[in-house]
Amino acid sequence: MSKPISQARFNLLAIGTRMSPAPYLYEEIAYWADLDERVIGVIARDNTDGDYYWSLLARDRNGRFRSVDVEASLRSIPYATVGLRERIAKAVTDDDLALLGTHGDETNHATDLLAVLPGVKDEDLHPNFKFLLETPGRAPARVVFKELGPWLAPSDPHFVKEFQTKHFDQRLWEIYLWATLRELGYDVTQPEAPDFHVSSPRGEFTVEATTCAPSEGGVLADHPDPRTPDEMRAFLADYMPMKFGGALTGKLKKKNAQGESYWERRPGAGKPFVIAIADFHKPGGDGNIGSMTYTQEALWHYLYGHRIEWEFVDGKLSIRTTKLDKHIYKEKAIETGFFDLEGAENISAVVFSNAGTLAKFDRMGVDAGFAPADHRYYRVGFRLDPDPNAVIGQIFSEEVTAENGERWSDELQIFHNPRARFPLALDAFAGATQHRFEDKQHVSYSSGQPVLSSYTMIFRLVGGEELDRAIV
Repeated sequence: MSKPISQARFNLLAIGTRMSPAPYLYEEIAYWADLDERVIGVIARDNTDGDYYWSLLARDRNGRFRSVDVEASLRSIPYATVGLRERIAKAVTDDDLALLGTHGDETNHATDLLAVLPGVKDEDLHPNFKFLLETPGRAPARVVFKELGPWLAPSDPHFVKEFQTKHFDQRLWEIYLWATLRELGYDVTQPEAPDFHVSSPRGEFTVEATTCAPSEGGVLADHPDPRTPDEMRAFLADYMPMKFGGALTGKLKKKNAQGESYWERRPGAGKPFVIAIADFHKPGGDGNIGSMTYTQEALWHYLYGHRIEWEFVDGKLSIRTTKLDKHIYKEKAIETGFFDLEGAENISAVVFSNAGTLAKFDRMGVDAGFAPADHRYYRVGFRLDPDPNAVIGQIFSEEVTAENGERWSDELQIFHNPRARFPLALDAFAGATQHRFEDKQHVSYSSGQPVLSSYTMIFRLVGGEELDRAIV
């Protein structure tokens, strides 16, 4: 009446369950569920006593898997396994699961990201949201949104409506950040502003999310649409720093009705403050690669006000930085070096990822074992090349399958402010790629071979009459 499940599957189903001290208290060993996954369970080893325990989780009235029964001080893994499997069998045969899962602190209405809100017309739905709802190959992403939604508690009452309509990209970025922060072991709340307050035994800080959106007016509305290498260099040197600059300085200068900047607002006042930015100004589709896959270089330039140059000297790669002055595009000019701006010392770091997209949610769903049987998922792109003389990433191509081991934070980039009043600890985003500016040099720290940029392709398998029709 029970079956083992993968860690990736358990992590998704229980994404909001663990509290931040958990990794310091116990080590998880194995994961189980009933055959229909109405209840799930975990076996763990106590880090202090060395004995074992199991915990049974059932869905509460909001649909969240939460612990409902525990047995501790067990002498071995096999002994704990028998106990958990017996408890799973009892739960599905004898217990009222709705009553078993009730905690009494549930909200009246859980956040449901996929149920179209009453009064929202079909023509008002964002094209990408409709794509998410209606495309069979997006089934893994739909499972992920189903599991994440009930855990979200945004202060903005319009969050779901905006996700479904005109602000899909911005809200998608926030949902991605929430999942990433949970994966990193933080307790996460969503105050009115900034967007996230996070805490754990490792520390405490706040995060405000922002995006680069398409420009509807002004000089930047005339998009250069680079095609040649020279056009791309010019695009990354001037146009994109202005796009990033507009979003970042907007957050730097914004104050509430009481005249408080983001970093002055409770509960994060006096703690590190982080801006998380993503580039959605030119989405992919119809055979085109989205701009976020290639614009990160411009962010380096703008944040630190330096350009990175390289050459080979005696067969070895030599890297140097050159100070920039301004970014100029047509008649518009902006000052470079965001971290050097007045007030920017209050920004501890800037976080960037080019993976806060529907493709990421699909891959995480596939990793948890939710891929449809008639679909295949492939990812191509560039990984960091560990060769010290490499100037481009290593090309890779792989099938995305269950238990690939992908993490929400794999593509995360952290740019630390050398002038920060409250510096962000390097282990705040442990495992992510970190960037610092030390002794007038750009220094990066990475573990493993993180993906620099990628593109995910979804294939549907066809055969029989359908294949015959396609051939004809």
